[in-house]
Amino acid sequence: MEKNDVVEAVCESIGTQGEGIVKAGGCTVFVPYLLCGEKAKIRILKVKNNIGYGKIEELLAPAEERVRPKCDVFSRCGGCQLQHCNYRTQLKFKTALVRDTLKKIGGIETDVAPCERSEKTYGYRNKLQLPVARQNGKNIIGFFAERSHRIVPTRSCPIHPDWSEKLIAALYDFMEKCGLDGYNEETGKGQVRHIVVRELKNRFIVTLVVTEKIAGIDYFFFLLDRVFSEYSFYFNYNTNRTNAVFGDDFELMRGRGFYECTDGGITFEAGANTFVQVNEYVRGRLYDKVVSLMDEQESVIDCYAGGGLLTAMLAKKCKKAVGIEIVPEASACADKVKERNGLQDKMINYCGDAAELLEQALQAEPNAAVVLDPPRAGVERRVIETLKAHAVGKILYISCNPATLARDAGILTGSLREENGVLVKGSANGEYTLVSVEPYDMFPQTKHVETLVFLKRKKN
Repeated sequence: MEKNDVVEAVCESIGTQGEGIVKAGGCTVFVPYLLCGEKAKIRILKVKNNIGYGKIEELLAPAEERVRPKCDVFSRCGGCQLQHCNYRTQLKFKTALVRDTLKKIGGIETDVAPCERSEKTYGYRNKLQLPVARQNGKNIIGFFAERSHRIVPTRSCPIHPDWSEKLIAALYDFMEKCGLDGYNEETGKGQVRHIVVRELKNRFIVTLVVTEKIAGIDYFFFLLDRVFSEYSFYFNYNTNRTNAVFGDDFELMRGRGFYECTDGGITFEAGANTFVQVNEYVRGRLYDKVVSLMDEQESVIDCYAGGGLLTAMLAKKCKKAVGIEIVPEASACADKVKERNGLQDKMINYCGDAAELLEQALQAEPNAAVVLDPPRAGVERRVIETLKAHAVGKILYISCNPATLARDAGILTGSLREENGVLVKGSANGEYTLVSVEPYDMFPQTKHVETLVFLKRKKN
């Protein structure tokens, strides 16, 4: 089989990225947007070592699970991968994804609970982040294509609320009227790089990421007044030639900059750079579950704590809760959460790297349970070694990446061990046992899934 061949095949299974997997010409071929059981003509795009990649040329026998995507740029934009299948199928895929990844990467065979559904499957995201560029003499606003920095222009996004379409139109209008250029990554030219909006209970924080202070911002405020009833506005200055969205400097141009919300019985605060889960409908159930697994008389250390919402919920129930967060803005928000909720005697916040501060926190609270909610890269090896060295009895691990979750859980349970600097399959006789695995659909229409894993230390 060679590039540009067209083959007929039936999809046998679904891969970790949500793509269909077929067998053809002695090769395993990965085909995006193909569902299990579907027959299609497939054009081969690439073949190497009996592994191929293709695209659907013609769908010959669609599956009953197939539905019409709501987005005009679905399959071109890299944001969603699953709009072509019904929601029940999406949930089954994510349950299987967590189970199979734990086995394949972590060497862990275990039962996985059915993926917890989201109340809203469209319009659920409370954060919008859009790159802005200038291409072929025109400004474009949209989302990056899969595995690239090529922007796919869009005027609306159905997984975001209706205000997103109005905001995009306002930014196009503002840039055209004021003669502003989108950013060119190759040359470093252009004033506008990104726009980022966070919604907090119908109040909004708008951040325009720019390379320099720009004139005419009052006209943008005039346009935003038509979109949002209450909002704050920041300039963020970013001249770095990197992929980071934000630079170090924020300048508040309008509004308070931070807004209070109440969730889970806790009043919390968030700003432009404070981590808050993007799906509040699922976040509440996930956090409630974490709290339910804690005892009233135990202390808890919450690593990667963000703005302190979960830390405060834990402090409200437990003897004491310690939050560790590396972003200064988020840690400052956590301090305000502590004060607003009368938790001064039960909640402590440290600002810094969890890999460095967890040791200190465990020395102060030697019998504490530990909650981990790291970014997609998972937890640092130093964190895992600290957990093991202090014989932490209970670990709750919240993950948005099944692959790094499987790696870290494998190290803790002993199903993975290090040999000559490389992780290899072990004997599962490590210090910890896996009690439960519960996926949550924080990100409907996408391949991504949030997972809560409960680990307990084995008795000697």
